[in-house]
Order: sequence, then C-alpha cells, then structure tokens
Amino acid sequence: MGEEGTEGTIHLLCLAASSGVPLFCRSSRGGAPARQQLPFSVIGSLNGVHMFGQNLEVQLSSSRTEDTTVVWKSFHDSITLIVLSSEEGTSELRLERLLQMVFGAMVLLVGLEELTNIRNVERLKKELRASYRLIDSFLGDSELIGDLTQCVDCVVPPEGSLLQEALSGFAEAAGTAFISLVVSGRVVAATESWWRLGMPEAVLLPWLVGSLPPQAARDYPVYLPHGSPTVPHRLLTLTLLPDLELCLLCGPQPPLSQLDAQLLERWWQPLLEPLRGCLPLGTRALPAGFPLHTDILGLLLLHLELKRCLFTVEPSRDKEPSPEHRRRLLRSFYTLVTATHFPPEPGQPEEKAEEAIHRAQAQLLPTLEEVLGRHLRRLEELVDGHWEFQGAAASGSPADTQC
Repeated sequence: MGEEGTEGTIHLLCLAASSGVPLFCRSSRGGAPARQQLPFSVIGSLNGVHMFGQNLEVQLSSSRTEDTTVVWKSFHDSITLIVLSSEEGTSELRLERLLQMVFGAMVLLVGLEELTNIRNVERLKKELRASYRLIDSFLGDSELIGDLTQCVDCVVPPEGSLLQEALSGFAEAAGTAFISLVVSGRVVAATESWWRLGMPEAVLLPWLVGSLPPQAARDYPVYLPHGSPTVPHRLLTLTLLPDLELCLLCGPQPPLSQLDAQLLERWWQPLLEPLRGCLPLGTRALPAGFPLHTDILGLLLLHLELKRCLFTVEPSRDKEPSPEHRRRLLRSFYTLVTATHFPPEPGQPEEKAEEAIHRAQAQLLPTLEEVLGRHLRRLEELVDGHWEFQGAAASGSPADTQC
C-alpha cells in the first residue's frame, strides 16, 4: 500500500479563472512548508491545458505522470485551483478534497463575493495572505484528519458531562448559542447550535483555531462557506489553558470586552482539573486509561451521520512504526477504501454522496464480515495448535517435540 506523506513535494496553485493570473502559490516538501516555486511557464501550461479542455466542453479533472499526480478544480467559474503532488502513493481523492478545503479556507477568511466578483487582482492577492497559514496546514503532515474525512475531529474528554453543562451555562451568560471548547484543533465539547453548523465550516473553524499562533483572546472576522458565505460573522476565542480555547461564533454582540475574567472564572475556575485533563487529548484524543487493546497502534472512528471523527495514533507510542508513519498508513487505508468501495457516481451532487456511502456499506459489510470471520477462524486454529504444541513440549515427550 502506498504511504501518503512520504518524502515528496506538493505545489498548490490558485489562479483567476478568466485571466489566468496567479493569485498565490504554496508548496510543501516532506510535510513542511517550502519556498520552492514553479516557473511561470509551467503554471501557464497547466492552466492553459485546463482552459483548452473547457473550450472544447471537456472537463479535465486529473492527470498522472510517472512520478506526479495533478488535479484541477474550478469554483464558481472564477477561481481555478491546481495541485501537483510527487508524494509516493498519493491519491486523487486526497488531492480533490484538499482543493475543496483550500477553497473553503479562502471563503472562510475572504468571503465568496470577493472570489466570484474579482474587481482588483492585487487587492485580492493581499487579502488572501490571511489564509496562507491555514492553507499551509492542509499541505503539511497534520495530526488531524478532517480535511480527508470531511468530518469534525473530536476527542473523548474524561469529564464530558461536566464540561458540557458548563459550556451550556456559559453560552447563555455570553449571549450566543454557538460555542465550542477546542484543544489543538479538536473539538472537546460544543453546544447543539455549534454542532448544527454545515460543512465545511464545522471542520474549518476548529482547524483555523488550532493553526493560529497562541493568543489570550481574539476577535476574528470569518465567513461561513455554507451558512453565510457573503456576510461575515465574528469568531471570538478565549484561551483557558495552553492549547485549550473557548470559541464563540456570533454577530455584532457580544463585544469581546464583555467576556471579562470574572465571567470566565465563574464558569471555568471550578473545572480547572477537568480542563487540565483535556490537554493531553490534543494528541491522544482518548483519555488516559481508556480500555484499548495494547496491539492497536492507531484508530480512526467515523460517525457519518453526525459528521464527527476520532483519530489517534498515540496508543502504544513506544512501538514501531512511528506515530507519523501510522498517520500516513491510516490516511492511505481510508483513502483506498473510500475510493474503491464508496466512489461517488459520475455527475452525482456532493450532498447526495452520503446515500451512496450507505448503499456501498450495505454491499461491502457482509463481504468484510465473511472475510474477517474466515481469517479469525484460521487465527483461532493457529493459536490452538500453538498451545497444543507448547503443552506437548512441556510434557517432555520425545515423539511430540521432535522436529
């Protein structure tokens, strides 16, 4: 199986669809940001072949060379995104979802109106710089997986009911229904209204908070790509502990000054120990002592209806392979299974893809159960034979122990 994220380079190009003018180019090598840029002639050729196909009413979506995969995607006939990856084992599915996340990040921080009605290219270039940090986090080796699964990265807090109760009370006191508690980009707890946020903002907002440099408080203007792509909202963040932040999504009210230290202490000071217990969840996702088999090296759990996922490679950290390698293996396996068994039908709207997944599950699960059952029975036979051999060896019978 190929391993996404192994040493290789990713180039992301953003162009104005009508003129072909490059708006930005971001690159990563080996999972880290890189300054390497593609020559303008290469950028022009990649965009030119895509436009040539469009003029002939041919949709060019992807192409492969011996060592590089290229994916094109246009948004609202205004923005063209192109990604090139030379990473070993990279998949078109992963690159397609990467482009969806990148455009979502652009809408989140700039707004759809600026992207679909480009009046001043140079001004748009400057405005898009605000999205670079978030976009670069998609290109690197992130500990999150929501960019691929399109589900919100979550954790299992040790005192979940207490945190949920405090969150609901704080939301009422603060005057907003959209509040979440986030640790390192993963949602610890959230109000019902926050969970009702659409995609991709439900994934993008925690990811954005996790990608920003540490700050005690923020008042950040954001657009909601699904819910409000043209009218900005305010994303307020308050740091309770390092990497643990309260996130509030609201309109003009309340002002950040209203969320003073006294209000925070009233609701969160009594829960200081449960809050501290959330800090290790930024990497583990599961609380210490969670009953997990010692042979499990990584876990990806998805709830497709709720659009939530739990992703961890921290169990048995001292074993091989490394956590980074485990992340790549799990991402590759998810991509392989999704692309092979749950592919969207040609021309199928994205909002109907979940129905296709359920149909594919109904066909695939019986086969998986049969295969797994056969292997488990074989494993039981091997284990029984092993113990019979050990028992014979312990009895000291030469006939039974002779090789």
